[in-house]
Amino acid sequence: MSQVKFPSMAEAAGRTLGDEEVAAAERVIRSGMLNSVWGTEARLLEEEIARMYGLRHAISCSSGTAALHLSVVAAAPDPGDEIITTPITDFGTVAPILAQNAVPVFADVDPSDGNLDPAAVASLIGPRTRAIMAVHLFGAPARVDELRALADEHGLALIEDCAQAWLTELPAPPGALPGAPPGAEGPPCLAGTVGDVGCLSLQQWKHITCGDGGLVITGDDELARRMRLFADKGWDRAAGRSHATFGLNYRMTELQAAVARAQLAKLPGVVRARRRTAALLLDALAGTPGVSLPRPGGHAWWLFPLVLPGGGAPELAAGLTAAGIPARAGYLAEPLNHAPVWAAPVYGSSHYPLEGYTPAACPEAERLVAETLVVIDWNERYTGEHVEAVAREITRLLPRP
Repeated sequence: MSQVKFPSMAEAAGRTLGDEEVAAAERVIRSGMLNSVWGTEARLLEEEIARMYGLRHAISCSSGTAALHLSVVAAAPDPGDEIITTPITDFGTVAPILAQNAVPVFADVDPSDGNLDPAAVASLIGPRTRAIMAVHLFGAPARVDELRALADEHGLALIEDCAQAWLTELPAPPGALPGAPPGAEGPPCLAGTVGDVGCLSLQQWKHITCGDGGLVITGDDELARRMRLFADKGWDRAAGRSHATFGLNYRMTELQAAVARAQLAKLPGVVRARRRTAALLLDALAGTPGVSLPRPGGHAWWLFPLVLPGGGAPELAAGLTAAGIPARAGYLAEPLNHAPVWAAPVYGSSHYPLEGYTPAACPEAERLVAETLVVIDWNERYTGEHVEAVAREITRLLPRP
């Protein structure tokens, strides 16, 4: 068993939380104003995120799932409309689709990285399709250039779920980003900037955290207005106590925002550290038979995924776990197209909008989850010693050719 202790995002040793976050929380508490409607921290966080991503608008909210709900609100599906997404993701990607009375349609994935296969998406576009929701799985860039072209061809919204993909880099697009203000700072093409809306998460297990929290980013003024209203109970603050549209209370608190701002300053270092040690592991495992390594380009390394094309992922994950390496097979218990939720009522005893609904098969996703995918927890606190331990155990456990 490895003698190296692996820091976890569930403990202080695996987080970058420190004096800066303590000072931020104290600043808010001593101000007496913890609500972001009248405070300043959430608005400042939004400005800093918008500047980092080079877009006109960032809207803070209470969780990554809330951010995804706002993105579906922006897409404005009618009841019964369809949103195409991936079966390898957290249920927080899919729950907002149901919350807006729309229907999730699961497209298969690229077996090399688990991200949406644009060809599979194209085959599912129909008269009720309203949007495509891509997930940058584990921090690897999804093929959003191809998905953007599909969305534009069919008049669909494109949503990017970047919960696992802070500062994931995409291939540079031709021309300037839509919605970028003059003189916008930051890299020209980060995950979240190609879609109509990008969604970010500040949950405990993400690159940076305030416990829970989320943001949506967009260059579209109307979509920003719609999402900001929905996050604040449809309240048009300029019109007094007047509710302009239907909405929920998804407001971020000032405490969340202040901690998130302190974390945001550390984000580039967090991603650099993860990329550095991931590169070391890629080098150590290069040429290892029986395993397909992730492509490093643009990757933010929320987790480190391995694909075993010949199968055997559960056995490798079990061996790694027994050796003290934080790993698991498949990422999910089952891909979401096989989740038991689809047989359960949605509202009360009603199955609307899922009457007669049976998710389609996604054989590549199903094989990844059952047989070929291993994910290893990754952390900015890892050192070369951690990398050596992981590489040694993988090499030891993989069957000899």
